[in-house]
Amino acid sequence: MSEDAISCELHDFVEVVCMYRYQLKLSLKNNQVVEGKAIDIVNSTEGRECLLIDGNPQQQVELTQITKMEVLTPNAKFREVDFE
Repeated sequence: MSEDAISCELHDFVEVVCMYRYQLKLSLKNNQVVEGKAIDIVNSTEGRECLLIDGNPQQQVELTQITKMEVLTPNAKFREVDFE
């Protein structure tokens, strides 16, 4: 798997969180933590796939930089996905 893509299985989880607009806590490779509601998958100006998060402020998180995705929404389809 190249550094500029995630597996199809992981991509499916990202699509589900966007579809249900789940509240997330994302752990990133740089040890940063991002929290907010999943909105959509978008392409950055550099052409990288990003998860659009409606937080304070709204931001784009590169999918390849995520190490763990925790779903904070009650009764979600799943709780946690390890990206490593």
